[in-house]
Amino acid sequence: MADQKTIVVTGASHGIGAAIAQAFLDRSYRVVATARSFSQSGFAPSPNLALVEGDIGQASTAENVTQTAIRQFGSIDHVVNDAGIYFSKPFTDYTIDDFRRFVSVNLEGFIFITQAAVRQMLAQGRGGSVTTISAALAGNPIAGSPASIAMMTKGALNTATLSLANEYAKPKIRFNAVAPGVVDSPLHKNEPEDAMTARSPMGTVTTSSDIAAAVVYLTEASHITGQVLYVDDGAHAGKW
Repeated sequence: MADQKTIVVTGASHGIGAAIAQAFLDRSYRVVATARSFSQSGFAPSPNLALVEGDIGQASTAENVTQTAIRQFGSIDHVVNDAGIYFSKPFTDYTIDDFRRFVSVNLEGFIFITQAAVRQMLAQGRGGSVTTISAALAGNPIAGSPASIAMMTKGALNTATLSLANEYAKPKIRFNAVAPGVVDSPLHKNEPEDAMTARSPMGTVTTSSDIAAAVVYLTEASHITGQVLYVDDGAHAGKW
């Protein structure tokens, strides 16, 4: 298909990232999926799917992803930055090594792949988009869920999204973010459902497919840029 688009999805081996990759495959996109390992993902290479294993916090992984996209599909039209880590601790219990892990995956992982993709989009001259998964907690802390250092990086992604939307508006490269609340994903596999619903104003738990639907919307909404879309049952709106 002459108008078939290529999208890069990071953190695509399970949970939200896997749901995002599958959603775009279902819409006939060509997908370059990257993660540390796909051995238990259920994905296999196909004419519309390339798999790249590696640490997204390394520049070499971003280069490999970019080269794979160009070699197999000829373009990079969209990126979804889903790769990220999260764990909760009291502020005084976080270590400098914890901080460095967050920076490597959540921030350097964003920087390396996004820089490479934007360079390619500029060379192609037809715009594109970058959608990043942040977190509702970055803007709406919850008592009992201390995550200050983790949210330091997620909040930075929201700030970068706004700044880059302004910087690249003229070449029509759009930047948006999706900020999930509590999601029924491997991250919360050991958490009781009633504990998750208690943190939702609507008393429901978001699924990975719900987040994927929001990402698809922002990817295809050609006049939306610089937005953080909360998919958190309204938790960001305040106390309930």
